[in-house]
Formats: sequence, C-alpha cells, structure tokens
Amino acid sequence: MILSQFQTVGHDLFTKGLVSSHSGNLSIRLGGRIIITRRTSRLGCLEEHDLIETGINKNDRNTPLASIELAVHRAIYRETPALAVVHAHPPHAVALSLTETEIVPTDTEGQTIVGRVPVLGWHMKVESGGLADIIAQALKKHRIVMVHGHGTFAIGQLLEEAHNCTTTLEESCQVICLLKSLQVGVPKK
Repeated sequence: MILSQFQTVGHDLFTKGLVSSHSGNLSIRLGGRIIITRRTSRLGCLEEHDLIETGINKNDRNTPLASIELAVHRAIYRETPALAVVHAHPPHAVALSLTETEIVPTDTEGQTIVGRVPVLGWHMKVESGGLADIIAQALKKHRIVMVHGHGTFAIGQLLEEAHNCTTTLEESCQVICLLKSLQVGVPKK
C-alpha cells in the first residue's frame, strides 16, 4: 500500500512535468522513522527498492541510499506535524522564484489551497539538502514553500495532500505567467 501511494504521486509529478527523470523526492513519517525515495530514483516509475527507510534523528546503514534532500525532510518532520513531504521542481514556479520573493496566486483555487508562498534562499547559496532549518521553519506557517531557483517543498498528512499543494501552486504559477505574458491582470507591487 505504501509503495502504491509513492508510485501514484511520483508518476503524476513526472507526467505533469513537475520533476525530470531523476529529480524530486517523496517521503512519509512513520513514528521516529522516515520512508523516503532513494537517491536518484525515478519518480515516474518507482519500485520497492526505491523506498528507503531510515531514522528521522539517527543515521543507519540505509541513510547513504536516501535522497540527497534527506536533511530537509528530517528537519521538516522534526519541526512540523507533517506526515508527508513532496519536493518537486515545477517549471513555472521555479521561473517565478527567480523574480519574486513571494508567489501570490491570482486564481481562487490557488488562494484557497496554497495562499501566499514565500520564496526562500534569496542571496544564499542554494544546494540540495541545504536551507533545511529555514525551510522547516517556514513550513510551520505555510503548506508549501519555494526555494529560489530550485523547487518546492510541500507538506501534508498524506502524500496526496502535499501533492495537491504542489500541483495547485504550479497551476497558479502558469496563470500568473500567462497574465504576465499578456501584460494584463498582474497585481502592481
């Protein structure tokens, strides 16, 4: 059952173009343990060996196999009540993160589901696994955050909830980009 949840979300993220062949990662919390996708796994076609179980607070023999973003997922679980995390690279959201310090959806669904989305990491070196504490702190107040020029981290009680935040933000960013290209309806700063 756990594998099928990961497969459904991973496949959808890939087919929607929100992750490339070997990018993005997913995790769930099970008590003091975490199940996270394997380093360089392909979210579009996950298999049992792509799910790595390790500690939230402690390394073990499986830790080196876990996603390069493990430190961020661990920080999120330590600082928030989240039970699931989705990290993706939605292209329209990434594009807006290069020019905006906050993404504010103009569509009703985006306003309702994700609200204002902070863009973290401005004037900082952004690396995979970096900004873990900053991301975790921001997710205490938001369901999804954007890392400048990198990607999103969304939380939920289920993978499907975090997935919904991710896809909703990308759809909102597509609308914002379309409005900007038409040079209409874009709120003045």
